[in-house]
This record gives sequence, C-alpha cells and structure tokens, in this order.
Amino acid sequence: MKNFTRKELVLKISEEQPHLTQTEIVRVLQKTLDHITNALAAGRNVELRNFGIFEVILRKAKPGRNPKNPGVNVPIPARAVVKFSSGKIMRHRVLELTNQLL
Repeated sequence: MKNFTRKELVLKISEEQPHLTQTEIVRVLQKTLDHITNALAAGRNVELRNFGIFEVILRKAKPGRNPKNPGVNVPIPARAVVKFSSGKIMRHRVLELTNQLL
C-alpha cells in the first residue's frame, strides 16, 4: 500500500474546506505537529480522543549484538522514545482491513 503523505492530507482537507487555502492548511497542520512535538519533548503525553495517545516512555539500557561480530556485546543506552496507542475508533476502523490483508 502507498503511504498517505502530508501533501495528500492537505489536498483532502482543502477539498472539504474550500474556504481555506492550502497555505493556511499547511500552516495549521505544521503548528499542530509542532505543539505535539514540543509537548512530547517536555515529557508530556498527548491524548487525542478517538485517535490515540502519544506517550513518552523510557527504554532501559540493554546489551545488543553486532550481527557482523556476534561474540561481542554492544551496550545500548537507555533512551526516551515515543509510543503510540490507537484510540477505540481508529482501532476498529483498522481492524476492518484485516480480511483484505489476509
């Protein structure tokens, strides 16, 4: 399947909201993404009802392996990562795709 890009999103919104220019839509979309990113960078979770929750979690440090030299452990440091949990509506809509993918 083909990826859904930012450009396609802007075009879809502009079709549904003809009173908004594509430049205005891009500006609002970018500001939205910037605020989500800033909240996550500050350690805050972002909850968008019916869409999902972005959470900042800390992955523990662990030993890793280099496939080219499997006998040597490579330390992987602890790090903060973003985890996404889909909301109820999104989860159900995506589940409808299951039969098509099988």
